[in-house]
Amino acid sequence: KNALSSDRIQQLNFIGFIWDSLEHAWNEHFKQLCAFKAKNGHCDVSQNDEQNKCLGQWISYQRTSYKKKTLRSDRIQQLNSIGFIWDSLEHAWNEHFKQLCAFKAKNGHCDVSQNDEQNKCLGQWIKKQRTSYKKKTLRSDRIQQLNSIDLVWDLCDLS
Repeated sequence: KNALSSDRIQQLNFIGFIWDSLEHAWNEHFKQLCAFKAKNGHCDVSQNDEQNKCLGQWISYQRTSYKKKTLRSDRIQQLNSIGFIWDSLEHAWNEHFKQLCAFKAKNGHCDVSQNDEQNKCLGQWIKKQRTSYKKKTLRSDRIQQLNSIDLVWDLCDLS
């Protein structure tokens, strides 16, 4: 029997011995994510962000584990509690759609120019949606959303 004595356990606890290194690592990454959110206002850390590369990789792993249904429910709850984004592509699409709705509310149309410096990214996003629509690769729910705000699919129809 290789059990530690209660005295030895107390000594190890006193010096901050980490009994579960995987749990400790998860909690440390979660703390880093909370700090990132406090500083940046969101939890979407890119794996390409050189300053936060490890955190970005950890986030990617959490998303993968979630999709595979191998992420513990308590961890899901912790991540949800800080506004974690499980599907970054879906989130980005929805954010662009919100921007387009705001543009339409302000301007009365959805014809965003790619040459407009203020709305260049939005104009590029719309171009991408039109291209996907023409290739028949745009999801039907997204087509419905864009139709609901009267997006013109063919630029020839604008003249």
